[in-house]
Amino acid sequence: MPKTIIAEGKTSTEAIEKGLKELKATRSQVDVKILEEKKKSFFSILDPHVVKVELTIREDSIPEKKEKNIEKKEINQKDIEDADKAVENFLNNFLNKISSNIEYTVKNENGLVYVNIKGEDSTRLIGYRGEALNALQTLLTTVASKNREESVKVILDIGNYKDARKKTLEELARKVEKTVKKTGKSVTLEPMNAYERKILHTELQDSEFVKTYSVGEGDRRRVVIAKK
Repeated sequence: MPKTIIAEGKTSTEAIEKGLKELKATRSQVDVKILEEKKKSFFSILDPHVVKVELTIREDSIPEKKEKNIEKKEINQKDIEDADKAVENFLNNFLNKISSNIEYTVKNENGLVYVNIKGEDSTRLIGYRGEALNALQTLLTTVASKNREESVKVILDIGNYKDARKKTLEELARKVEKTVKKTGKSVTLEPMNAYERKILHTELQDSEFVKTYSVGEGDRRRVVIAKK
């Protein structure tokens, strides 16, 4: 569960900086919510200006747990080759039932199985925002890992969808960056999965003009691009 803290300061900037220091995080890795901000008044000297902010580490900014090489056994070549065959057998049966105009390639590299599906009818397997593709990738990983001591991860792409989607999101990020810089108004994008949100955060993490953070829960989580 994402870590959340509350920090205080004389200004929102000071409070956020204190919170980031405590979390040992960067601004692009957290969502910030202003909880309380007392406005300056004639009595400010007697009643110091205090700002309270809530900082939450974004789920998509939390790095995946690194595999412990000491504890995890290295996947042997035979298991990889067997996983390849299992994936190929599954795809032969599965794709033949869908269409005869679909081709695929399977290769292994560095303990991973890469599957690339192409063909006129292959786009049917992508789904809205790649949902069907992600589901099929999970299924193929299950097939590849069956009866193995160690899990064999399958990386699936269909018609170079992932590369194209990444490029589209990067272009969108830069386009919105220009809009926010010009208008000064924040832009909230449509809901995206963690993989797509991470592409946006990464593309703009070094921007001089904007910052990004996520809002919402579950499959309604969105990226907000705001002026620094």
